[in-house]
Amino acid sequence: MLKPLAFAAAFALASPLAALDLSSMSDDERAAFRSEVRAYLLDNPEVLMEAIGVLEQRQAEMAAAGDQQMLVDNAEALYEDGFSFVGGNPDGDITIVEFMDYRCGYCKKAFPEVEELINADGNIRFIVKEYPILGDQSVLAARFAIAVKNLHGTEVYKDLHDTLMTMKTDITPEALVRLAESFALDANEIIAKMESDDVTREIRETALLGQRMQVTGTPTFIIGNEVLRGYVPLSAMEEIVTKARQDG
Repeated sequence: MLKPLAFAAAFALASPLAALDLSSMSDDERAAFRSEVRAYLLDNPEVLMEAIGVLEQRQAEMAAAGDQQMLVDNAEALYEDGFSFVGGNPDGDITIVEFMDYRCGYCKKAFPEVEELINADGNIRFIVKEYPILGDQSVLAARFAIAVKNLHGTEVYKDLHDTLMTMKTDITPEALVRLAESFALDANEIIAKMESDDVTREIRETALLGQRMQVTGTPTFIIGNEVLRGYVPLSAMEEIVTKARQDG
């Protein structure tokens, strides 16, 4: 049977509505109460695990609610910014947005799985957000890819994007010249375009969007109404897509 103070401690832990005014206690009473709380928790550590579980659930629910509001507030910039690459099925019933970086190992790991998901499903709209956050090589690659898109269109961009995603060498100006030449593109024209206002604007606006969406790492995916920060295996993405369709 619990001692009175231990019972009060347990009740206070179990009930968030319980009001316990420690200020009305004497110093000796407060010390005794704290001692009883400590003893109770040591004897019943599962209470702490239960409380941590409840806290984590509440935090997850709050984060999800925050994500939902960010999606609403930034819907136009996410889905209709007028410059991001749109692939897959442009009329698909589910949209996936990916914030990616060509130097990101987990982006490269996710790349073939995202491609498999989109190609196998056939009804997914896929939007790429160039989000170079891993240093100068990332910025160089993103500017190069965007310049190609703006000069030569989305089909050439997609082929070049796929090549950059599978590159294992450093991304240098010399490597990008060779890449342009392998696509029979004018490397000098692309290099000149890389510092243009439209390329700079896309980089800047996507960076600001990422900040508003609290994107601190890549890859970050938006699938339906869920924000997924980090690598997501193919099987999990398939389940999330299915759930997004069910939720409407």
